[in-house]
Amino acid sequence: MTYFVTPQQAARRTSAAVDAAVGAGRDLGLTVTDASVLHDVFSVVVHLAPSPVVARLPTVLPRSTSLESLARRQRAELDVTRWLADQGTPVIPPSPLMPREPVQRDGFSMTFWQFVEEDRGKEPDYVANSESTADLHAAMRAYPGRLSYLSSAEPQFIEESLALLEERPDLLGPADLDRARREWQVLEPLVRSRTAFETRFPGIDLQPVHGDSPPANIFSGTDGDLYADFELITLGPVEWDLAALGPDLEAAYNRGARRNGMRPLNEDVLSFVNAVGMLRVIASLTLVPQLPVLLDYLKPSVDQWQTMPFAGGMAY
Repeated sequence: MTYFVTPQQAARRTSAAVDAAVGAGRDLGLTVTDASVLHDVFSVVVHLAPSPVVARLPTVLPRSTSLESLARRQRAELDVTRWLADQGTPVIPPSPLMPREPVQRDGFSMTFWQFVEEDRGKEPDYVANSESTADLHAAMRAYPGRLSYLSSAEPQFIEESLALLEERPDLLGPADLDRARREWQVLEPLVRSRTAFETRFPGIDLQPVHGDSPPANIFSGTDGDLYADFELITLGPVEWDLAALGPDLEAAYNRGARRNGMRPLNEDVLSFVNAVGMLRVIASLTLVPQLPVLLDYLKPSVDQWQTMPFAGGMAY
């Protein structure tokens, strides 16, 4: 039997996350009388009003994600955003009223952020955001914290998902699954090994990068734009943050890179990160049973992947 979360089950999941956030906030001394959900897709984001605090609770996760592994990722996010805020970089910072560490309650692991009023009338300008991403990269270069190499590629998630998809031909057909597995054989060594990457791409520096398409994760506040959602912070090539965004946004990034005295994007590395990014899309099909609407967002990318060169042209 094919299992997908029903709207009623999704609503109960959201309600449970809100209850956990409110309970944790009150236990930590906040006044919470009018909590509201700001966002509910992969995470439930809750404004703990009237307190100026926002809780974020990831709810749609790979099967293998544990509270411990999620908390490790959240600690890295809290640390880098706190450091960036201290340097004057425009980010949504952790809440100064709450612990600067993940809080676990009722099976959720949550983080707390400063509430920022959103400018709901402003449309995203992805060209400007891509140029601004170079400013973020310039600011992040000096980050002193320790980060894992390309952890945002989530190689374990890709590997496990390819195994799970064998049992879900309704999500991905056998021929496409065979292609994805063969592509992963080519790409996996470069994803898992920094040494292999540096051998394949000599002279390409690695640095802290956002990890999750920062041009799409710039928050329009009423007092200005803020970088947000560093959940997949990682050590990698700057190209990782421009994966799958296309030539216009790549050109915008290069303008920002020149302004910051940084190198332009490398076409070979872009081919690599685009290919890995597409396999992460394929892997994300295994999350559709938890979030059925996700299929509508993933299908155009899957269709595009079917027309792309095998493994981004990396096989030789």
